[in-house]
Amino acid sequence: MRGWRRSGPHARPKPIGPRKKADAAEAMTELGTRLDARQEALYASAVGGSSPRAVLLVLQGMDTSGKGGVISHVAGLVNPQGLHIASFKRPTPEELAHDFLWRIRKQVPGPGMLGVFDRSHYEDVLVVRVDGLVPESEWRSRYERINAFEAELDEQGVAIVKCMLHISPEAQSERLAARLEDPQKYWKYNPGDLDARAKWTDYQAAYADALANCDTDAAPWYVVPSDRKWYRNWAVAALLAETLDAVDPQYPPADFDVEAEKARVRAAV
Repeated sequence: MRGWRRSGPHARPKPIGPRKKADAAEAMTELGTRLDARQEALYASAVGGSSPRAVLLVLQGMDTSGKGGVISHVAGLVNPQGLHIASFKRPTPEELAHDFLWRIRKQVPGPGMLGVFDRSHYEDVLVVRVDGLVPESEWRSRYERINAFEAELDEQGVAIVKCMLHISPEAQSERLAARLEDPQKYWKYNPGDLDARAKWTDYQAAYADALANCDTDAAPWYVVPSDRKWYRNWAVAALLAETLDAVDPQYPPADFDVEAEKARVRAAV
């Protein structure tokens, strides 16, 4: 599959984008400038008290699909001062004692922030379903609760863009093998990844249902081809830039007399 597409009934065409790695690298330079400027304006608008807006990028995907790579190569293009990254791993006993959205709500980006979720609340309709951790009636009911939660965030001014990083089983196999060939990548390898790989078909079904049931105008899903890392990074960066353009953050006006302050600065030299 070339290009990215939005999933579900609200699908609309999207640009195919660069077809070569060199073209993607050139495009990323422009996107980096654009993202940095927009994110700075977003942060400044909140610091100045003129806007409550925030942006949340949700990254989901099978192991080795590149969630960490996107954080490094896309989120790394903006000022970390306005960046909030949350990684959701196996729930702690404290987290399990609460509703599944409890730990998610604690990490929602505040005004002016660009938030990135490395995995997310969707783990609670993916892993729990495939591994049978909760009854079917429970995980199915979570689709509606997720939609309500994301609609709530949208009403609060949080623009959401959700990316499912779609990797093929062949590419995943190559990346897992590569981690075992490089001692500096051993830390990335988890024997449990093969257990999840053995359930590939079940995971694909779980992802398909999550995308179909939770693709809304307030929080659309985008399926991003991830076998080619350069294309994956460009696609997510382009989606994020498009989202920030739609938010259209503005720098706050001065709350002081600019000309008077210029005179004071000149006098102080």
